[in-house]
Amino acid sequence: MVSSLDLLHLARTAAERAAAYLRGVERPADPRGWTLKGSRDFVTNVDRTAEHIVTEVLLAAEPGSRIVGEELQPEVVTEGLVWIVDPLDGTTNFLHDFPSYAVSIAAAVDGVLEAAAVVNVPRGEIYTASRGGGTWHGERQLSVSAIDDPSFALIGTGFPFKDTSRIAEYLEQFSRVASQASGVRRPGAASLDLADVAAGRFDGFWEQQLSAWDIAAGTLLIREAGGLVTDFAGLDVGIEHTPVVAGNPVIHSWLLGVVSSVEVSRSS
Repeated sequence: MVSSLDLLHLARTAAERAAAYLRGVERPADPRGWTLKGSRDFVTNVDRTAEHIVTEVLLAAEPGSRIVGEELQPEVVTEGLVWIVDPLDGTTNFLHDFPSYAVSIAAAVDGVLEAAAVVNVPRGEIYTASRGGGTWHGERQLSVSAIDDPSFALIGTGFPFKDTSRIAEYLEQFSRVASQASGVRRPGAASLDLADVAAGRFDGFWEQQLSAWDIAAGTLLIREAGGLVTDFAGLDVGIEHTPVVAGNPVIHSWLLGVVSSVEVSRSS
């Protein structure tokens, strides 16, 4: 049986190789080179090459494992060793040279998250976690923030940019959060938003819907740093496509109450 630390080493190696490629590649500035997957959702040959780099590293080391990812295998599986991969989280940011994009890789065994690596590509920083081994930013161990008053809290979020059918609900959530917190930010790469929660920069985070590859690595980062990651019903997030509320325990509880109350009020 491969250990969590062995899985972490592989995830880190694959993520750093893909990040090195992304830092050196020429950005496809002409939108005619961008493939539209859906509304305001792009993929390029850069994504596909980074994906190939990650796949090559992981499957060479563990040929019996499987990979879940938007372009690779979008159907979520949980049996055996599964890698949950986003080779370029924040493609739109990358295409516009906005410095918030990442490589995100998590390893799970029979549905249990065991290891995670998230590389902030522009800054060359890596965040790692292994089950029971804590969360690390390079050589520094991380913990979620200790802020317990929403009026002092900085909250991260993600706008509903693919499916805007629930944007009115989101705007109501945003209004309630913004009126009680000290600030709300939306950098545009969920894996880095969750890493910022683990590092205590964000005290909380929410988004109406994210994919497994957006959040798997960040979920383990937060949990190993002492935080919580749930859906809007307060249930722990697994390897799934789901709404997300994350934060230190106190701010998570407050934020969950705020965003879930909007869902309840609009559905009643």
